[in-house]
Amino acid sequence: MEEIIQIKYIVGALAFSGLGLVILALAFIIFDKFTPGDLWKEIFLEKNLPVAIVVGSIALAIAHIIAAAIHS
Repeated sequence: MEEIIQIKYIVGALAFSGLGLVILALAFIIFDKFTPGDLWKEIFLEKNLPVAIVVGSIALAIAHIIAAAIHS
């Protein structure tokens, strides 16, 4: 009987997950450099909810693009 879960699939999933997280972190750092001010200061110290919503939306959009690129 063939195994349903094979080690090569687990390793592949972990590799692509790690690659996706690295790309997402780099994209966020690049986005932070191109925007005026410090995003972390605005979100955590100033409690600026609209900035947090925009940053979260951009993170979701970038993650969706990365997932689509890896899946293809």
